[in-house]
Amino acid sequence: NFRYIFRSPDFYRALKNTLTIASFKYVLGVLAPLIVALLVNEVRNDPFKRVFQTLIYLPHFLSWVILSGILIDILSPVSGAVNMLIRLSGGQPVFFLADNSWFQFTLISTHLWKETGWGTIVFLAALTGIDPSLYEAAVMDGASRAKQTWHITIPGIATTVILIAALNLSNIMNAGFEQVFNL
Repeated sequence: NFRYIFRSPDFYRALKNTLTIASFKYVLGVLAPLIVALLVNEVRNDPFKRVFQTLIYLPHFLSWVILSGILIDILSPVSGAVNMLIRLSGGQPVFFLADNSWFQFTLISTHLWKETGWGTIVFLAALTGIDPSLYEAAVMDGASRAKQTWHITIPGIATTVILIAALNLSNIMNAGFEQVFNL
């Protein structure tokens, strides 16, 4: 079986595609929720913040069968909302789910859309554990929001970032059969 696999003309292309997709899903699966959590944490309007958290977390609970149906409609080259926007801006429609040059991007971005909410909620929970007096002291010292984020927030949730990275590592060779099959 191993001889057959390694001699297959498509083996190395399939391995390369799997590694590419899995690597992007891994790296962006840690960075996207972290960035979204940092941005959501800056929102001071609590009702808006709660609604946004709910909306971003909702796709995580839906199966790929349901999400694929939604995505097929949204990305349709004939009647999809994305291609209608492309046409309105003067471009040519793109068949995202059948064009080889777009499929990896589509696969990675739809995975992020589905899973970013889970990581965001975890990071937001970690952000609540940072002592507010550290931010007060930083303001008294004249630190900007960017400096506070870099020197207080990121180190304060570093262990959670490592935890999310370790949990995502378990899926490194999983390119997402259910997602690919349904899309």
